[in-house]
Formats: sequence, C-alpha cells, structure tokens
Amino acid sequence: MAKYVAAIDQGTTSTRCMIFNHAGEPVGVHQMEHEQIYPKPGWVEHDPMEIWARTQDVIKEALRKAGSTAADIAAVGVTNQRETTVVWNKKTGKPYYNAIVWQDTRTDKICNALAADGGQDRFRSHVGLPLATYFSGPKIRWILDNVDGVREAAARGEAIFGNIDTWVIWNLTGGVNGGAHVTDVSNASRTMLMNLYTLDWDAEIAATMGVPVNMLPAVRSSSEVYGYTTENGAFGGRIPVSGDLGDQQAATVGQACFSPGEAKNTYGTGCFMLMNTGTEVVPSNSGLLTTLCYKFGDEPAVYALEGSIAITGALVQWLRDNLKLIDSSRDVETLAQTVEDNGGIYFVPAFSGLFAPYWRSDARGAIVGMTRYVNRGHFARATLEATAYQTREVLDAMNQDSGVALTALKVDGGMVHNNLLMQFQADVLGVPVIRPKVAETTALGAAYAAGLAVGFWKNTDEMRDNWGMDKTWQPDANSHASSELYGHWKKAVTRTFDWV
Repeated sequence: MAKYVAAIDQGTTSTRCMIFNHAGEPVGVHQMEHEQIYPKPGWVEHDPMEIWARTQDVIKEALRKAGSTAADIAAVGVTNQRETTVVWNKKTGKPYYNAIVWQDTRTDKICNALAADGGQDRFRSHVGLPLATYFSGPKIRWILDNVDGVREAAARGEAIFGNIDTWVIWNLTGGVNGGAHVTDVSNASRTMLMNLYTLDWDAEIAATMGVPVNMLPAVRSSSEVYGYTTENGAFGGRIPVSGDLGDQQAATVGQACFSPGEAKNTYGTGCFMLMNTGTEVVPSNSGLLTTLCYKFGDEPAVYALEGSIAITGALVQWLRDNLKLIDSSRDVETLAQTVEDNGGIYFVPAFSGLFAPYWRSDARGAIVGMTRYVNRGHFARATLEATAYQTREVLDAMNQDSGVALTALKVDGGMVHNNLLMQFQADVLGVPVIRPKVAETTALGAAYAAGLAVGFWKNTDEMRDNWGMDKTWQPDANSHASSELYGHWKKAVTRTFDWV
C-alpha cells in the first residue's frame, strides 16, 4: 500500500526531492546544488544534463533517507524554476545549448524589436505578461536564431522545447524511449505563448515571435497522470508522474491558498507574491502579472496576480560568493545584527533589471547613501532590507489591482527562518507575517497536485486541514520602516533607471 507522495523541486540554484506522508509532513529529503554559468554580463545558464543527473541523485538519496521504495510511493509531482528554457533533440536526448535561465537578459533586443510595434504590453491582453527578458518565448527565439542547426531541426520535428518541468518529466517518463513531452497550464503561462482564455498555445503570437508551435509541449492540467517512471530509473519502479506546477504556483497550493484573495510570498533566489483571483482573469494596471495559478484535472482553471522580484536570496549569495563578506548564507543575519540600522545605505539589486512593478530592463544594481561610517554589518542589513522593501512595492500594487487590502501575509521559502528579516518585513508592510509549520511549501504543492490526481488526497479541504501556523511576526508600532525608510528606498530605486 503506497503511503507517500514524492516531489521533485528543481530550483534555480539546487534540486531537491522530498517525500511526504498524508499529513503533508516530510519523511525524507535530499538536496544538491548545481553550477551557475555566467558566459557574459547579464547572461545566466545552467547545464540541463547536470540538472538531470542531480535529479536522479536526490531521488535515490531521499528514498534512502525515508526508508522507502517505489512500492511506497503513490505518485510523483514536479515543480520547477519557471521560464528557464531548454531546447533538445528528442531522438538523442541531448540539449542543443545550455538552459537559458529566467534571470538572463540577453533577449532584450528581441523584446525591444517586438515592442516596436504595439509597445511593451503588445501581447498582454492575451497572455497577461509584458514583453520582458524574463519569459521563455524570446529565449526560444534566441536559441533558434543563434545556435546552428536548431531551426532546421525544429522544422524536421527533432528539436523540442520545454521549461525545466518539461525536461524533467520527459526524462522521468522514458526520455528518448517515449517520454511524455508535456507541461501544465501554470508553466505554459510563463512562456508568453499561451492564451489565458483558451489555455493553449496562441499560434498568432508564436508566429510573430518566430517560434514553431510544433516545438512546444502539450499543455495539460496541473494534476493528472502524464506518464510513469521507468523500472530502470532513479525511483526503481513504475510510478505515476501526475503533478506539475511552476514553483511559485506550487507554493501557493502548498500554502493552501485556495480561496480568492488569499496570498503568499516565497523568499528564494527571487521573491514571488501570488494572490488567488479565482476562475476569472484579472488584468493588472499596476505592473503585476496575470498568470495561471493551477488547474486540477477537469475543474476550471484558477488564476492569480503575481508580483515577481528577480533578486532577493540571490543577493545574500552574492555577498557570500562575490564579496566574501560571509562564509554561508545563514551568517547574514548574525552580521546584520551587529548594527542597529542600515547606516543610511540602500541596496537596489537590479542585477537583471527591475521586475514588478517597474519592468525596467535598463536598470542595474546600485548601492546609495554611502559614507565612511558604513561597515560590513550595514551591507548585510541593507541586503535583507532590500527584500522587504521590494515585497512592499509588490503588495501595494496587488492591493491596488485586486481592491482587497491584505490583512496578513503567508510566507515560505529559505529566507523565512531569518527572524530579523521577517520582523522587518512585518514592520515595512504594517501587517502580520505568518510562517507555516512546513516552510518548504513549493515541494509540498507539487506533492499535493500529484497526490490529488491519484486519490491520495481526496480534495483541497484535506490539504487545507494539513496547514498549520508555526510563527507570526507582528508589526512594531514604533517602527519608521513603512514610512520614512520606505520613502528613502523609493528614492534609491529611481537611481537605477536608464543605466543601460
């Protein structure tokens, strides 16, 4: 009798496999980082073959830690870094080029050329997204235009595209031996090629962007059986692969945000706030994205408003790896606590331009307010504060678009164990910040989608019952974070515009 569901969480910096029981509790987990490749300024790549190798490794080790075998696993769900683009040969299984990561900005000329006729919002009414380097469609176009032989291979039906969910599912379900070439609505909605209303590829937009539709995976719901793992694969048995959600949508499901108006914020490499808007498409007038939240089987699709921030946790890693100010990411809180405030400096991490609510690809990172008084501790503090300020900007936009003022914010992801950051976040927002007992809700959401498809969980009520509060941070009434300090931040952001 299967007693667990497995989730593969393929993120920007690492891959993990988590095994969950029916109560939504992790019973086995293993995680491994992969290489970040920076060929040129603004370019970010991953090796898809390394990601697939890491995926197999973490599956085996998570199963070992859980003391389980394939017979114990009811289903497998996949969640992934969205927009990261892979094009590979379906006969050989080999990528034509490295995966172009969502943070990569090389497609700015393609986006500008497309925006010359109709502006940055040229396709927004159909796809919910502005023309930006963030999304997959222009990345596919770049590979077709710049890698020898790929466009010809696409015409022959050999070159196929997928975001990382598609790449992992294709390999899990057999790869060159009949692997399922599929994606779900949440990932498809991040390509700039899927129509929000038809939930299928928009042939006219694809043609305008120069992307052959025959390269694209079949668009499916987020919770259904796509195929089965292979006997000789890492799971060592035939298990339904039946859940697929982009990482931020998966976290929304893992946080049990199943009612319109419920929202969560995930603190990872970037920061991503999603608000469930129900079964109606809600256009944004405030710089947010209209995106698919999830679609469970034959039920109606559920939409969301999203505020995407490119650099948050990645800024802590930058302090660690590039400046060597800390030895590990955990050390940033200790260093920040050596000072009482930010020393007057503000760090705007526009390394890949600015995402929501600005969408300025011409922006670049800036540290402003520097004096000789500033030390390492102020750098650490300003780094953490940047995450909280960016989240406030997104929340303001979300309140404006939805007409609903959030009364509390559910949070998850690696940075929510940083108490200094979470308290400052509550102070900047002026509302309570709530962390659940299972903070790694991205993997949990993928598990829920997979388990729902095979009856392991019967409905969303069972998932909601699993949610439990771990800690709440209340805003400090005496803090100036939401007024004076936030005003300085808004001024600092303007200094990053028009740099490129």
